[in-house]
Amino acid sequence: MDLRTKISAALKQAMRDKDADRLSTLRLINAAIKDKDIDARAAGQDDGVGEDEVLAILGKMAKQRRESAKTYEEGGRLDLAERELFEITVIEEYLPQKLDADASAQAVDAAIAEVGADSIRDMGKVMGVLKSKYTGQMDFGAVGPMVKERLCAPS
Repeated sequence: MDLRTKISAALKQAMRDKDADRLSTLRLINAAIKDKDIDARAAGQDDGVGEDEVLAILGKMAKQRRESAKTYEEGGRLDLAERELFEITVIEEYLPQKLDADASAQAVDAAIAEVGADSIRDMGKVMGVLKSKYTGQMDFGAVGPMVKERLCAPS
């Protein structure tokens, strides 16, 4: 079952269960996906966005909510922070399992070997390989410095 189908089924189930909070979050997810579909169709992609793009949308939504929750906590608005954290849990149900630090390091080493990277100029190629294989599974903000460190280190 593809991601869109899972999200639609969960949305219908939330309606049946009268779970307003979950329903609201699932509607936000659906709206974000449909928005990207419209953009893709305008650009000539008749099928809309693919599974990888849906994962990227979900990852971006989770990241935005983490940042918002942190801001709300710093501002003393714990009620709003809790709402954001709840939305993160719903969104993360549809994301693949995150890679731990060791698995991320192995993935970086494999990507460097795959593209034959030997200098910092190859960082974009390495990040491209990682993004194509591990969208939603790793935090690219944290992986970027790891790639840079490995490419700058003397061999």
